[in-house]
Amino acid sequence: MDHSRVPVLEALLEFRRRGDVVYGPPGHKQGRGADPRVVDVVGAGVFASDVLSLNGLDDRRESQGVLTRAEELMADAVGADRAFFSTCGSSLSVKSAMLAVAGPGEKLLISRNAHKSVVAAVIINGVEPVWVHPKFDAERHLAHPPEPDDVRRALRAHPDAKGMLLITPTDWGSCADIAGVARVCHDHDVPLIVDEAWGAHLPFHSALPARGMDADADLVVTSVHKMGGAIEQSSVFHLQGDRVSPDVLRQREDLLGTTSSSSLVYATLDGWRRQMVEQGHELLETALGRAARVREAVAALPGLRLMGFETVEAGLTAELDPLRVTVDVRELGISGMQAAEWLRAHCRIDVGSSDTCRIGAQLTHADDDRTEGLFVDALRRLVERADTIEARTPVRLPEPPDVLELEQAMLPRDAFFARAEQVPADEAAGRVAAEMLSPYPPGVPVVAPGEVITPAVVDYLRSGAAAGMLIPDAADPTARTLRVTAR
Repeated sequence: MDHSRVPVLEALLEFRRRGDVVYGPPGHKQGRGADPRVVDVVGAGVFASDVLSLNGLDDRRESQGVLTRAEELMADAVGADRAFFSTCGSSLSVKSAMLAVAGPGEKLLISRNAHKSVVAAVIINGVEPVWVHPKFDAERHLAHPPEPDDVRRALRAHPDAKGMLLITPTDWGSCADIAGVARVCHDHDVPLIVDEAWGAHLPFHSALPARGMDADADLVVTSVHKMGGAIEQSSVFHLQGDRVSPDVLRQREDLLGTTSSSSLVYATLDGWRRQMVEQGHELLETALGRAARVREAVAALPGLRLMGFETVEAGLTAELDPLRVTVDVRELGISGMQAAEWLRAHCRIDVGSSDTCRIGAQLTHADDDRTEGLFVDALRRLVERADTIEARTPVRLPEPPDVLELEQAMLPRDAFFARAEQVPADEAAGRVAAEMLSPYPPGVPVVAPGEVITPAVVDYLRSGAAAGMLIPDAADPTARTLRVTAR
């Protein structure tokens, strides 16, 4: 295929060349009605490129096949049979993928270290989750992806399950044995869905961890805006084989997706694919070299503990994405949340993730010598000034971490929509949760609806909230009270 072609971008240029006057949405009419004060901030090009696909980029019948040709090129670029663009982010795409495999009342194996969007899908779709618990790293207080044997045991216990959802890479860079999990799933004749939101870059350099399409996954969801070069909410489905019907997937996505897809998202997805096919290996080669230098520099800083390839050697994770820089800061006497706040306030450095133990930063093909130096210098300053950061009440981390493997007493959907009450946190232990409680970032629920709340979880959430942990989906983000099903 001719990867120099960019069907969406070409159609957008043609739209501008024709000078069409539009008497339909969007109401700003290619920026003519936009507030100049807004244009000053976001730029005139944003509005000029905000065009409907129908009677805009394409005609009413989509006879030019603009989007179809762009998706075919994307599929070829990543080695998929089919690719579908989504403009609602992978939070919606993963819901559609799950619904394409398992319907209401059917079972689906799900890695329990899933993002809150996955648990939201369980609630919305009405599937019965079979949680496959991740490998807990007690030393780092971190969850790595489950292993093939974990999936095999779950499928033997639940032979009526319709498939498996695996999350890899994780927010912190841990990667699963996708091929091993795929073999287990296929031995049981069920599909493997991979939530590869953090893996858009993986197809374009052989030194990076395995990706779903190369490791026999059936359906892969990736967020191109995370590690790629498209704008926010840019997501793609990659599909291969016949275990998931492309027609079913498209119809399920149509149930949840917007009918007003953003041409800005389509155009940047199209352009990113061309860039990666033509220049991706070279760009990522440079990024990998940069990451190696950053990791070496960070590892040498006292009080910081870099998560490195020792996790692979110890069998905690199958692979590690070197472009994800995960740094434990506890030896500095501060939390990851405090480190993130200090770096922002004093160095104008915004890290991607932080929790009670660590911060996480991502390096991509967009980084350069300046950003490389800024990051290392900022961490050096953090080490030097850590003793000036005001001490906070420590977070009471669960010991051991696997006490977070909670009993599922009700289906998440039933618990979420059940009659509920808000009770003091001290009285919540032993009660069934009627809400999600997801410290953010990274947004993995500590408690899912239907799970039985334990004293250890209450201590963790209350102490975490007091120390600055964000729990945005809780009815009470302070965690002084919790929402539980009524008795």
